[in-house]
Amino acid sequence: MRHLFGALADGTPVGRYVIGSDAIELHLLDLGATAHQLHVSDCNGNRLNVLLGHPDARSQYATSAYLGSTVGRCANRIAGAQFALEGITYKLPANDGPHTLHGGPEGFHRRVWHVAEHSDTTVTFTLDSPDGDQGFPGSLRCVAAYTVEADTVTVTYTATTDKPTIVNVTNHAYFNLNGENSGSVDGHLLSLNAGKYTPAGPDLIPFGVTMDVGGSAMDWRAPTPIGERLRAHDQQLLWGNGIDHNFVIAGSGMRTAARLYSPDSGIQLVIGTDQPGMQVYSGNQLDGSIMGSAGRRYLRRAGIALETQLYPDAPNQPRFPSAMLHPGQIYKSVTCWKVYRRSKDLLR
Repeated sequence: MRHLFGALADGTPVGRYVIGSDAIELHLLDLGATAHQLHVSDCNGNRLNVLLGHPDARSQYATSAYLGSTVGRCANRIAGAQFALEGITYKLPANDGPHTLHGGPEGFHRRVWHVAEHSDTTVTFTLDSPDGDQGFPGSLRCVAAYTVEADTVTVTYTATTDKPTIVNVTNHAYFNLNGENSGSVDGHLLSLNAGKYTPAGPDLIPFGVTMDVGGSAMDWRAPTPIGERLRAHDQQLLWGNGIDHNFVIAGSGMRTAARLYSPDSGIQLVIGTDQPGMQVYSGNQLDGSIMGSAGRRYLRRAGIALETQLYPDAPNQPRFPSAMLHPGQIYKSVTCWKVYRRSKDLLR
């Protein structure tokens, strides 16, 4: 079902699309191919929206928090707002100090995408990004498909190009399994299928290496309360003002990357992906300036983002998985959000 969500300052309409199953209901926006709301039932049968989101189209467009948005053409940070590709240096607009973040100031999150398909369970968005868009080479066709089946949301991104370019697309949903207007996620338990991470400097640009998580505050292999862990005196946490780090997901192909559980609601979220990394961001910069969709302002750690993707600064880091895409190739990224209701038990 399509609804009018509102209009941008120039009058461009923004549509809202609702898909779902008996278990879950997903609200999507064509602005930013955004996952705006996800309604699920807690262990007592109460219906909760577990995604942070903006209340109207103009605030969604103006966001610097990327709530639920598709980000690209290259998610995460690119050091120095430039990269070299086949002997040519491409300069990008900086929007994170001297660096480029999430595709630049006018990235995919600020585009109204075309709706190519819409059914009761699927919405497919397309976006044509021209050669030179935000400094990136090549005309890129990007497709974002959301599908709901039973208790699972599947997010699939594909892209093709007419000249060599870089691509790294992700969804920037923030989850709060007690409901988006309930306060912080400090009491949630997080576990990651990751024995390594990519340490970063004070500007959150990675050093270009991976490091074992053992013995550090980056070890989330066992279910751990988020707030308790973030009180640790750890240099990486201090530089990130919390977690804002990429973790190396163990294994390959589709596999479990993360589990998030709320003892209060009994809701457990299991994220699977075929991507090599996951950027975990604990909502460190949320400061009350953003009004949520239910009318409550989002304070620090009001939600946690679990972004499946390639590694940060991949175009400048030769030891990281490549973000390069050539003509004739198809970029593809698949991520699943599977929702369970537990009887307030522990993660298993």
